[in-house]
Amino acid sequence: MSEGMIVAKNYQLIGKLGSGAFGEIWKAFHVKTKQEYAVKFEDSSNKHQQLYGECRIYLWFHSDSGCLAQAIPNVIFYGVEGTRNTMIMDLLGPSLEDLFTKMRKHFSLKSVLMCADQMLKRIEYVHSRRIIHRDIKPDNFTIGVNRNIHRVYIIDFGLAKKYMSSNGEHIKYREGKGLTGTARYASINTHLGIEQGRRDDLESLGYVFIYFLKGSLPWQNMKAKDIKDKYNKIKEKKSFIKVDELCKGLPVEFADYINYCRKLKFADKPDYSYLRNLFKNLFKELNYNLDYDYDWSESPYPFQGSK
Repeated sequence: MSEGMIVAKNYQLIGKLGSGAFGEIWKAFHVKTKQEYAVKFEDSSNKHQQLYGECRIYLWFHSDSGCLAQAIPNVIFYGVEGTRNTMIMDLLGPSLEDLFTKMRKHFSLKSVLMCADQMLKRIEYVHSRRIIHRDIKPDNFTIGVNRNIHRVYIIDFGLAKKYMSSNGEHIKYREGKGLTGTARYASINTHLGIEQGRRDDLESLGYVFIYFLKGSLPWQNMKAKDIKDKYNKIKEKKSFIKVDELCKGLPVEFADYINYCRKLKFADKPDYSYLRNLFKNLFKELNYNLDYDYDWSESPYPFQGSK
């Protein structure tokens, strides 16, 4: 890939946005409309290809009229360009991880609560479409651009899967599975090799909130001899640390959130309203103003459209 290259006949690459084990993401514009987009590439020779499956999930979300009220990017094109699977989608702003780094690893309680309500709404919608994300982390939430700069989007469904059939049959409980997702934010049950469900996405999100408020999690930067040993040490620390200690110095709502998620059974439908209200009520008690003036905002941005 190189700047100036044309893909899918009409999209010119103008700069790389990122790369990883999956492939590369580039910024591009439509040569006629000049509208900007994100282009995701994956080598078609990869043993474990994810892009086609991810594309299908985005299209599945957008086949539902209710998705319009959610902050989930839309796919414009999918195809094979040379030796690479290619997906063109809406261009979004920086990830919450990028913004967190920019803010020197600290978000204010107000910013976290404004994000938390939207992030819970996104996960509730994803689950309502019978999908679990399985890789909830700050990198997979981004802010929008232009008039959507106040909105938090959920992205990257490369590891997502259906947890329920169209006739309402939940996937079976299984043990002995490898860790899918990111160890830092994985639920305890995921570390234990248990099949993931809705509860695991929500527990992971709780660790994201704590990370944003404290700057790190107790199981970060642990010395280990190899990746297996590292995962083991993270699992042990996560399993044995008391929730009160994990959430020390934070409003009690965060401990309540973690405790609730950990008590959910495998196939339970979470009470999303209860979890959102924990934080919405705290927001009101602290007399915060819902102005979407985040820590990273260069100036207060007036609310436009739906959250």
